[in-house]
Amino acid sequence: MAFYKMIRVATVLLILLLPESESQLDVCGQPSLNTRIVGGEVAPPGSWPWQVSLHTIGGIHFCGGSLINNQWVVTAAHCFSSTPASSVQLFLGRQSQEGSNPNEVSRTVTQIITHPNYDSSNLNNDIALLKLSSPITFTRYIAPVCLAASDSTFHAGIDTWVTGWGNIGSGVSLPSPQNLMEVEVPVVGNRQCNCNYGVGRITENMLCAGLREGGKDSCQGDSGGPLVIKQGSRWILSGIVSFGNGCALANFPGVYTRVSRYQTWINEQITSNQPGFITFTPTGTDSDLNVTCDGLPQITTTKSTNTDFTTITSPPTTTSKPVVCGQAPRNSRILGGNSVATAGVWPWMASLQKNGSHVCGGTLVAVDSVMSDAKCFSSLPVASDWTVVLGRLNQNGSNPFEVRLNVTNITLSSLNGSNIAVLKLSGQPTLSDYIQPICLDTGRTFAVGTACWAAGWNSGRGGEEEALQELQTSVVDCGNASSSDNICTGTFTLEQGDSGGPLMCKQDGSWFQAAVLSVESNPTEDNSTQTNSTRRRRPKVYIQVFTRVGIQVFTRVSTFQSFLAQNLGTLLSPASTNSSTTTAPATTVSGGAPGHSSSFFFFFFFFQFLFLAPGLHLFS
Repeated sequence: MAFYKMIRVATVLLILLLPESESQLDVCGQPSLNTRIVGGEVAPPGSWPWQVSLHTIGGIHFCGGSLINNQWVVTAAHCFSSTPASSVQLFLGRQSQEGSNPNEVSRTVTQIITHPNYDSSNLNNDIALLKLSSPITFTRYIAPVCLAASDSTFHAGIDTWVTGWGNIGSGVSLPSPQNLMEVEVPVVGNRQCNCNYGVGRITENMLCAGLREGGKDSCQGDSGGPLVIKQGSRWILSGIVSFGNGCALANFPGVYTRVSRYQTWINEQITSNQPGFITFTPTGTDSDLNVTCDGLPQITTTKSTNTDFTTITSPPTTTSKPVVCGQAPRNSRILGGNSVATAGVWPWMASLQKNGSHVCGGTLVAVDSVMSDAKCFSSLPVASDWTVVLGRLNQNGSNPFEVRLNVTNITLSSLNGSNIAVLKLSGQPTLSDYIQPICLDTGRTFAVGTACWAAGWNSGRGGEEEALQELQTSVVDCGNASSSDNICTGTFTLEQGDSGGPLMCKQDGSWFQAAVLSVESNPTEDNSTQTNSTRRRRPKVYIQVFTRVGIQVFTRVSTFQSFLAQNLGTLLSPASTNSSTTTAPATTVSGGAPGHSSSFFFFFFFFQFLFLAPGLHLFS
C-alpha cells in the first residue's frame, strides 16, 4: 500500500508541475490589445505588453527589455558595466515616461546574468537576463513574449517590429510625454549586412533589420528592447536591440542579438517556469543567398538526381597581413574647424585613466604600447594605477567598440624640455576600423601649409557625452624657434584632458604623429580657493607650454626616436602608397554605455546610467 501511495503522490505532483512548465508557452506572445498591421508611430497602450523600461532606482530610463516569464527579463549585456543589480528598477505595463501610467507595476532586480562570452569590443553575444525581486501577475497590459527557438530561420524581407522610448533622430529626444514608439522594418540577411558593415563584422549571433533607403531604425535609448516577428497569432522575440551605424542611415540596418542562438543558455539559467520557445519558419526562398561582395564566402549549389545540396565555400586562405600603421578606414577629413569626432575617425586615440577617470590622451603606437605626455605622470609612476581605453568616442556615452587594458609598465623619456611616456599594455587589442596604430614621425618633412589635426577629450567640450573633439590646424614657419626638434602650427587652445594627445598629419595615404600635445596649468589661474563643485562647473583651462606670438611650438616625435626604438623595438611601417582603404560612416550603438563623469559618486552614478546603453531611436 505504501508503494501505491507513493505512486499516487508522484502522479499528483507531475500533474501539478506539467502545466507550470508549459504555462509560458500557453500565454506568451498573444497581446489582446494588439492589432498592428502598419505602423511607425506611437504604440497604443497594451500593444506590446512584454515591453520593459529599465531605470536607475529613482532615476531615468536607460534601456529596454522584454518580459519572458513571470520573474525574468531579457535585455542587452551592453546595458550594464559593473552595475549592481540593486541599482536597477524595472517598469512593466508602462506607456509613457512622463505622467501617470495606471497599468504599470515596478520591480527591483536581484540578479543580472550576462552571457559568459559577451564581447564588448564587437558586441557579440550581447544578451543578459534580469531576475525580478518578486513574480509578476499577468494582465492585459503585462504579459510575456515568446522566444525564437534554436531551429528558427529568418529570410531577408520578413517584417519585424521594434519598440522603445529612444531618440526619434540622431540627437533628437523623444518628445513629451515620451510615449512608447513602434516601427516596422524588414529583416536584412546576414550576408547583405556583412557587406554593409564590412565582412566579418556581423556574426551568426546577430540579426539585422532595416530599410535599404534608411529612415526607419532603432537608436540611442532603446538598447535591450525587443524586435518581434508575428507567426500566426503569436509574437516571437527574434532580436534584442544591440547596435547600428548611426541611426536610420541608408544601407546600414540596425543590428540585433539573434535570440534563437541562446535557447540552451536561457534554459540553463531559468530552470523553472521556463520561457516559451517557438520555431519561426518562413515561407519561400531566402534572397540573401544571392548576395555577394568582396571577401564574402561563396555559395554553390550541387545538383543530384533527387536533391539540391547548398554549400558555402570560403575564399582561399591567405597568410595574415603584417600590421601597418596610420590607416583610418573611417576617416575622410578634408575640412577644417572645431567639431565632434565620429567613431573610428581617429582609431589610435587612447584615453589614459586613473581610478576610472580620464586624465590624459594618448595614441596606440605599437600592437601593445601607447605613447603620451610625460607630464601626465609623476616621476615614479605606478603602472597598476592606470588603465588605457582604446576605441572610445564618448567619455559619457555608448562605446560599443572600446577595449580596456591594464598598464604593466610606464617609461618616461629624460631629455631636456618636453618629454614623452610609453605605456606597455597587458595585452594586444584586436585591430579593427576603430582600433589602429598611428605611424610615428622619424624625420619626415612637413612643409609649411601642411594640414594637420589635433584631437582630445575635455570635460568642457563635446556636449553631455564629452565626445572626442578634433581641430584642424596647419604647419607654419617656426621663425626664431626654428629647430630640427620643433614643429610649429597656428595657435589653438588646449584644455584639461588634451595632454598626451596627437598632432597628426597625413602623407602618402597614411597618418603620422608629428608631436605629442603637452599642456600645463595656466599660471594666472588660482584654484586654491575654489570648491570641488566650482572646479567641476568651471574646468581648468590649459595652455600650450611653448607658445610664441601667433604660433605654437611642439617638440617633434622624431626627437625621441632612440627612446622609442629602445622601448618599442622596430617601429611600425605605413602601408604602401598604392594600397587603398574604404571610407564608411561611423558606427554607433543603438543605446548607451555607462557614463563616466563627476568628482562625486552621486554624479558619477547618475551619469553612468544617463548614457548607459546603446539605444533605439525610431524613425517613421
